[in-house]
Amino acid sequence: MQVIVFEDTKVRELKPLVNLKPVYGLYTGFRSLREKLEYSVGEEVTLTWHLRRYLASFYAEQHPDCVVNRVEEEDLLLVNGRLVCDEAAARMIIENSFEPGHAYMQGDDLLFARVESALLINGLGMMPDLVDTGVLAAELVTEEVTGFRVIGHLWDVIAFHPDELLRDAETLELGRIEGNVHPSVLIVNRSNIYVGPGAVVKAGAVLDAEDGFVAVGAGAVVDPQVVLMQNVFLAPWVRVKSGARLYSNVAVGMASKVGGEVEDSLVEPFANKQHDGFLGHSYISSWCNLGAGTNTSDLKNNYSRIKILLNGQEQMTGLQFLGLLMGDHSKSSINSMFNTGTVVGTGANIFGGGFPPKEVPSFSWGGTAGFEPYAIEKAVETARMVMERRKVVMSSAYESMFRFVAGSEG
Repeated sequence: MQVIVFEDTKVRELKPLVNLKPVYGLYTGFRSLREKLEYSVGEEVTLTWHLRRYLASFYAEQHPDCVVNRVEEEDLLLVNGRLVCDEAAARMIIENSFEPGHAYMQGDDLLFARVESALLINGLGMMPDLVDTGVLAAELVTEEVTGFRVIGHLWDVIAFHPDELLRDAETLELGRIEGNVHPSVLIVNRSNIYVGPGAVVKAGAVLDAEDGFVAVGAGAVVDPQVVLMQNVFLAPWVRVKSGARLYSNVAVGMASKVGGEVEDSLVEPFANKQHDGFLGHSYISSWCNLGAGTNTSDLKNNYSRIKILLNGQEQMTGLQFLGLLMGDHSKSSINSMFNTGTVVGTGANIFGGGFPPKEVPSFSWGGTAGFEPYAIEKAVETARMVMERRKVVMSSAYESMFRFVAGSEG
C-alpha cells in the first residue's frame, strides 16, 4: 500500500504562506507538518508526497530520495497534508486502520482515505494539481472522526503554536548542555534546558527555564545579554543578537537571525529580524527581512477579537492576539509598523511611515501612499542576492517556481 500525503483544494485558502511551499511545509511548534508526520510514523511507514505541480521540481530537488507526484501502487492510503500529526493519527497510519473504499471525515475535512489508484489519477496517469476531497468523498463510504488538529485557516499556525511547541519539546534532550557556554551565563532550571553541540552562549546571557523550556540548537549563537525564557526553541545555526528578549513560545528556524523583542511567534528558516523592534503572535516566512525598528501590534486597543483581510474579504479569526503573517521573500524598511492581523504576500517590499494596509499584495512595492507592482526581474534578482548572502544558490527549479508565483500572484 502506498501512503500519499496530499494537498487538497483548501490549500488555496492558506495563501500567501504556502505560495512557495507545500502545505506540509508550514510550521506550528518547532516542526513543520511534514516533520511531525515523519517523526511520528518513524521508519515503519514510507511516505510519498503530492503537491501542486509548479512546486514539484524544486521539492524533488530538495528531497531526491522521495516519491513526488507519482502513483506507484494500486492500493493507496491518502493522508491530508494539512493534518497536524499526533500520536493517535500516527498509530492509525502505522496500523493501517482504514477500510478500502472508505473516507474518514472530520467535519468537511477529508483526513484519510483508502482508495484504488484509478480514483486519483486521470487518463494520462497524472494526479490532480489539488485533490477535490468533496468529489473524492462522494465516491467513498464516509466515516466521521474527531479529535484531530487540522490547519484550516491562515491563522491556525499561530493559534495551535503554543500547544504544538510543548508537544514537540517532549522529544528534546532537556537537561543536556553542550557547546561553549560562558561561565557568566545565568542558567535557571538546568533540567529544562538543552544546548546542542557547537552552540555558543556568550557572556551575560540568561537561559531561564523556570517556567517552560529553553533549547539552543547545534551551532547556534546566543550573543551577550540575550534573555531566553518561557518556551524558546532555536534551531541549528540560529543567531540571536545582543540584548534580544525571546519569551512565551518562540520558535526560530534554521540559520535565521533574531533580535529585539519576540513573543509567541514563529520564524521560518533563513529569515532575518536581527534588529530592535517588537514581533508578537506573528509568522515570518523564509527569506523575509524586517528592517530595524519594525514593530507589530498583536492586540487591539479595545481587546476585541481580531479580523484579517484575505482577497479583500474580512474574516474573523476568533483570536485576541494576532500580529503579522508574512509570506516568503517579503521585506519591511526601518521603523515599519504593522497593525493587528496584517497579511503580507510573497515578495512584497514595504516602506514609509504609518501603518500599511492590513492586506499587502504579493509582489508589490510601496506603503501608506499606495502600492505598485514589483517588476518580476527585479524581484528575482533581489531574491537571488538574498539567498547568496546565506550561501544558498537559487537553482533553476527554484527560480521557475518563484517566477510562476510572481506571474500568478503579482
